Formats: sequence, C-alpha cells, structure tokens
Amino acid sequence: MEIKERWYEGKGNDGDVVISSRIRLARNLRKYPFSAKISKEEEIALLKDAAECTEALEEKCGKNFFFCNFNSLLENEKLAMVERHIVSPNFAEKDANTGLVLSEDESVSIMVNEEDHLRIQAFARGKNMHEVYRLSGLVDDTLEERLGFAFDRKYGYLTSCPTNVGTGLRASYMMFLPALTHTGNINKLAAELAGYGIALRGIYGENTENIGDICQISNQRTLGPSEREIIDSLDNVADSVVAEERKAREVLVSKHFEEIEDQIYRSYGLLKYARNLSCPDAITLLGQVKLGADTGILKFDGEFEFYKMMINIQRANLQMLNGAAYGNAKRGRYRAEYIRKNLPELINQK
Repeated sequence: MEIKERWYEGKGNDGDVVISSRIRLARNLRKYPFSAKISKEEEIALLKDAAECTEALEEKCGKNFFFCNFNSLLENEKLAMVERHIVSPNFAEKDANTGLVLSEDESVSIMVNEEDHLRIQAFARGKNMHEVYRLSGLVDDTLEERLGFAFDRKYGYLTSCPTNVGTGLRASYMMFLPALTHTGNINKLAAELAGYGIALRGIYGENTENIGDICQISNQRTLGPSEREIIDSLDNVADSVVAEERKAREVLVSKHFEEIEDQIYRSYGLLKYARNLSCPDAITLLGQVKLGADTGILKFDGEFEFYKMMINIQRANLQMLNGAAYGNAKRGRYRAEYIRKNLPELINQK
C-alpha cells in the first residue's frame, strides 16, 4: 500500500527528548480459546472477524484502515514493519495464521493472533500520551462492541500472560537520552524507574539494545491501577526524565563544549560525505547530529527528521525505498546516499 504521510513525520511535543508515545492493549475474544489452545480453523475465523471490523474502525476513528493476511507478506515486508514498530519481532516470526489491521498513517495497528487474539497499538509523535489514549480507546471500544472481549469483574481483561491481566495496557515513551547515557547515569535512572514500577528497555522493547541513545520507558503493572492512573504515573515520570536529560545536556555542553561541538560537527561531516555506512554507525551519528540540533550547536536550512531518517536507513525499509534486495556492502552505499540526500544543509556555521 502507498502511504502519503506516516504518523512520525514532523515534530511533536518535547521532541528534543521524547520521540514517540505508544499504547498497546492486549485483548482476547470470549468466543475463542486462548492462543495456547486455539485451533487453526479458529485462528482463520478470528482473522475474518478482525477483517470485518475495518469499516467500523474507519467510521469511528476517521482514518482509512486496511487488513492483510500477515503470513502472505514477503519476509522483507515483515521486517520493515518490525523496524517501524508496526508489529513485534515475535509476531513477525510466528508460525500461525496471523493478520494485521493497519491505519493508512500507521498510527494504529492491530496484530491478530499474536500472543493474545488482538494486540492493539496506537502511536503519536512526541509526548502526547493523552491523544494516544483517546485513539486506542476508540479502537478498543469499537472492537469490544463488535467482537466481545474476555473480561472478569475481579481481574479485568483476561490475557495469555498473567503479567498483562487487568487493564492489559502497556503505555510507553520512546526517548532520546544522550546526556544521561554519556554521563553514565542511565543505569542509575533504570534503577530509580523500577522503584516506580516503570521499566527502561531498548529501542524494540524487552531484551533489546539501546541503539543511538534511544530507549523506551513503560509501565510494568497492569493489574490494580486503572488505565488513567497508569498513564498519569508514566506521564509524571516522563516529565522528570525530560527535565533530567535537559539538565544533563546543559552540564555536558557547558563543561565540555569544545569536545562536544567537535564530535557533533565530525558526525555531521561523516554523514554528509560518507560513501558507505552500517546501520548502527549511521544511527549513532544521526543521534549526535540530533543532539547538536537540540542544543543549538547545529542550525539547519530545512527540517531534520531524525526518527524518519532512522527508520528509512534500516535494512528492510531501505530496500523497500530502493525497490531491490542487495547485500551488506551495496546496502551500506545506498544508506550513505540516502542520508546525503536527506540531511539538511548547515547555516550560520562558525
């Protein structure tokens, strides 16, 4: 499908630190056994149920929606969706009758036959959890009305994994934390967040790496607190993390300005003139340039869309942009070429 504009294009609230907001809801239908017991025939019937909800979702959310049998996609298409956080890595690798309901701007995705019958996700750029909560609520209400969810008055929404029972809600912020990382305070932050029931994880969630100083913070508890309490708690923590990161940047720049300035300009120069770049190196360099832009060390003559570039230089999305598959060496050259063409020019250079 051709996407005119995706949700992550443009700027968001507190975009110097917060890249995106996300809510994920785990839901199961009353009429089918949970994933451990569901038959192949019931999986297929569930796909049909989900596909028939697209028109109702369009009416409720004011967005175009599409359904596809996920298993019918090429491996590169699946990986591209993992890179854009549309689906989880486990879902992309699952050997089952899986389906995907996706809004045209990719701000809503519904994985069908994941660990639970449905995994609803909603996204927004920057710090905008209340908009994501509103959007996910519209989707959730629409599907519950049409499909009927497994719910217990005492325990709440019933899920395949006990850690999701209750609200079934995981709220998360993707954050850019270069100063806290470079000053060695990221591990201290993770320990402090754990005390508030907040987990700090890598860019693709649990057991993934912190690439380019990007990580996720999300709630750990789903049973007990209400959805609103979970979101308000995460919002308060996120506000504190934003403040700490900004303070750490001020200290870092004021105490080590010449070193930081040189590193940022070197990173920009490498991106602007390199002819071959690996993905990890490119993301690290883009992170340095983003830090330069956020602190005012670098000024551009156009929009620097860090997250959009970061997505497009990853393996599968880069190949889809170029319309061909190729090996690591050629991919590195295409990646460098893409960055050279899309990295804005500097102005007011010293």
